[in-house]
Amino acid sequence: MDPDSEVEQATSTILKTTFITVVFSACSYYKTETTASVSNIQFSLPDSTSKTATPPLPRKKKKTIYLTFDDGPNRGTKKMMHIVEEEAVPVTLFIVGQHVYGSREQTATFDSLVASKYFEIANHSFTHAFQNKFAKFYTVPDSAVKDFIRCADSLHLTANIIRTPGRNIWRTANITSTDIKTSISTADSLYKDGFTEVGWDLEWHFNDSLKLKNTSDEMVLQIDSMFAHNKTKTPGHLVLLAHDQVYEDIADSTELHQFIKKLKATDEYDFETVSKYPGLKRE
Repeated sequence: MDPDSEVEQATSTILKTTFITVVFSACSYYKTETTASVSNIQFSLPDSTSKTATPPLPRKKKKTIYLTFDDGPNRGTKKMMHIVEEEAVPVTLFIVGQHVYGSREQTATFDSLVASKYFEIANHSFTHAFQNKFAKFYTVPDSAVKDFIRCADSLHLTANIIRTPGRNIWRTANITSTDIKTSISTADSLYKDGFTEVGWDLEWHFNDSLKLKNTSDEMVLQIDSMFAHNKTKTPGHLVLLAHDQVYEDIADSTELHQFIKKLKATDEYDFETVSKYPGLKRE
């Protein structure tokens, strides 16, 4: 064999061996570095067993107030209506049938109340106990029942919720209460005829000049006290009686507005219509 060829062959073999060694070393180094880098990365997952989430404190149960206004529609109804709509609170109005047809303005006011989403319309008799002849009205149960039926028919009322004029009478699934014993027979007759009678827990009184006797602050304190001492017919629920004719007066309508604002500001109370009062649904 040619000596030069042998040298070239040996050189080629050395070069190939060197190249393979370099490539293998490089691959080994890259693998080692990559593995080391990956092994050095630490992943931390939330430790659900080491910490226990603190449960939220139970929300304090709110008390419910049912704002009700009797005897409308009349001169003070529009101002009361504007206040209620501005504050966006639900209200129940116990309407007198004769008052709706007393004038065009009263009829128009009633139509506005019916159209508003904030007002629930309930029955306060057609004649308001024969124009406040209470003794006569409650002496003859049949006549009283017919008067409430007449109001319901004339105003197209579908609910059977009523309030008796001049009497704080309750006849519900859970409450039977009559403030004046001579009215018991009529109260029982109304309930037997399908009416649910709702009285009140607290009244916002006014004097002979249709001026409020109590300020809004005094009324809020009375409400707080009644709830604190469990003085309502149903625990946690209070029905307030007011009369919207009082709020024609600017000072008194201002007191009404402040009263609602103060109740809302406490975050202690919810507002509902009377139809949501416990125990009014009848079998």
